[in-house]
Amino acid sequence: MSLPGSCLPENARCPRCGGDFHCGASEGLCDCFELRLDEPLRQELARRYSGCLCMACLRELAQEPLEGTSAPP
Repeated sequence: MSLPGSCLPENARCPRCGGDFHCGASEGLCDCFELRLDEPLRQELARRYSGCLCMACLRELAQEPLEGTSAPP
């Protein structure tokens, strides 16, 4: 099956942990829409990974400072 643009299949595999997850982005109601990621992290994730990450990985990454940056006081 061919997917238009960058849409992912509803059931995807996380490129970071390899786990299966449901991507609801094409349905307009993915859990990740509620997660706030700052722009430097978004850019780093886009550079490292070609697809969506699962919520567990996104939550974990959102809690960690990016390598080469210091954590806020």
